[in-house]
Amino acid sequence: MRKMGSLLLAGLFLLACNNEKKTDKPASDNDSAVTADNKNTAPSPPPATKALEEILGSFVGAFGDNKITLLITKAVGDSVIGRSIVGGNDRPFSGTFVFDNGIYTVSAKEPGDHKDDGSFSFTVSKANLNEISGSWRPNDTKRPSKTYTLQRKKFEYRTDVGTWPQSSQRLLKAKDVENYSKEELEFMRNEIFARHGYCFNRKHLRQQFEMEDWYVPNTVDIKGFLTDIEKKNIELIKRYEKYAEEYGDEYGR
Repeated sequence: MRKMGSLLLAGLFLLACNNEKKTDKPASDNDSAVTADNKNTAPSPPPATKALEEILGSFVGAFGDNKITLLITKAVGDSVIGRSIVGGNDRPFSGTFVFDNGIYTVSAKEPGDHKDDGSFSFTVSKANLNEISGSWRPNDTKRPSKTYTLQRKKFEYRTDVGTWPQSSQRLLKAKDVENYSKEELEFMRNEIFARHGYCFNRKHLRQQFEMEDWYVPNTVDIKGFLTDIEKKNIELIKRYEKYAEEYGDEYGR
């Protein structure tokens, strides 16, 4: 009897263990299935949006009778933002671009609240990121469209360029300016602004400096950029411009 009781108890114990194992195993399998399903069906996180730095930069070249600087300052997702600096104007533009077969195609518009605003269309090839080419269509339908091919060129302030580089390097003395005509003094003074990338509104000055390779139109406001030396030299040159205008005939100029 004792032997049979022991066998009965052992059998009950084994049965209980087997049931527990059977119960645990499906639960574990079910958990694994849920985890696998979740991995397969959960949406992937969206790829991080990053700026397309390779098309950003400053591009410079002929734009009709003027020189233009086209600045691409931001390109994220399919949007592009920048500025156009030409003819004494500094205008923002914004638009979109697509990338296909190694070519970025950009379509962008200026705000439209200025008489010289219009729309840009241009392409940038991944094979040559240093050049853009395209067209500009003015909002004023009476004006002609323009085509252009621009080269990547970054504005750089330099004091060693121009006909009178000393006007940005040191304080000028009377002997440095007293023997020039009014027109020469005007160019000497404005050459200081040109070195800072000032985009001239006056046509004769614009045409004069746009012939220079070192000149890159970059801004229409140079307040805060002029050095103390340049400010003092500008005042000196202006005084002699006035003298040259008043007494030019007397001195044979």
